[in-house]
Amino acid sequence: MNKELNAHLELGHINTLQIDRLTTPGAYLMAADGNDVLLPGQYLTQDMKEGELVDVFIYTDSEDRLVATTDTPKVKLDEYGVLEIVDIAPFGAFLDWGLPKDLLLPKKLQKTTAVVGEKRFVKVVYDERTHRLIATEKLGDFFEKRVKDIYPHQEVEILILTKTPLGYKVLVENKYEGLLFDNEIFEKVTVGERRRAFVKKVRPDGNIDITLRKAGSKKSAAPAQKVLELLKENRGIMPYNSKSDPQLIKEAFGMSKKEFKAALTKLREAGEIEVKDTGIYLKG
Repeated sequence: MNKELNAHLELGHINTLQIDRLTTPGAYLMAADGNDVLLPGQYLTQDMKEGELVDVFIYTDSEDRLVATTDTPKVKLDEYGVLEIVDIAPFGAFLDWGLPKDLLLPKKLQKTTAVVGEKRFVKVVYDERTHRLIATEKLGDFFEKRVKDIYPHQEVEILILTKTPLGYKVLVENKYEGLLFDNEIFEKVTVGERRRAFVKKVRPDGNIDITLRKAGSKKSAAPAQKVLELLKENRGIMPYNSKSDPQLIKEAFGMSKKEFKAALTKLREAGEIEVKDTGIYLKG
């Protein structure tokens, strides 16, 4: 697919620009309207030549000048993300969004007092006063309640927002509120992680129940195969059996105790393993 030159420079987005000239500070990249922006020398590669098109993200430097980078931030303009607080100043907190210059979360746009190391759910917005990209936690009722074009069994993108007593609150397709229940999680999930998941149910209030497993997938063979593979990785011995604690099973094998017991039965009947009080043993 041929790249199309940006009509103008777009702050906060990925731009396709043409290398106009190479200089000591770096390369000046131009949009179709003739405006240009500097791509600092640290991002140049030997194969970059004048006249070629490159994809860059545009933001502002410490002196509020537009600058380009070939790095892609964790969150772009008008997108949501869970970002870690890495520094604090009297006027706000700074968030790690994957670029050399951290993203400012102004004090007036924080929900609670910032603490270094905490992760905050924010949206990247354009500040009309300073002409910078900033973060905000004060989003109002930002979840869309009228769910459109989302159906049961559909594959969607989710963002893990926060842990709740029932599981994890998630952002679905960057606009709807969803919940991933604890009993639907059989692998490690992390706050701030983006991943693919599946819609289990769309509720009348606009909330969406999410599962990490595709409905109708064959579960009987998969757990047995997983147990077998893990045994091989652990020299044929693992200290678990059908009496093991469900949480330990979930952490070690990524499955429920019911699935684990069914897998052991399947493997034992096939002559693949031996189950003792001290654990599971691979035969042969």
